[in-house]
Amino acid sequence: MNKDQVKGAVKDIAGKVQEEAGKLVGNKDQQAKGLNNQISGKAEKALGDAKEVIKDAVNRF
Repeated sequence: MNKDQVKGAVKDIAGKVQEEAGKLVGNKDQQAKGLNNQISGKAEKALGDAKEVIKDAVNRF
């Protein structure tokens, strides 16, 4: 697991918490920011996943 995967997962979880907090208090802006963080976190994790695949492929040769 690399740092992009970890940072992405953390950002995704934090976004979920932020979104739920926004729902709880009725703040649509907070909900939107939470969704944005989730998307950003998933993208960062996907980048980390791709880096791992490439690293594994290079190490085979």
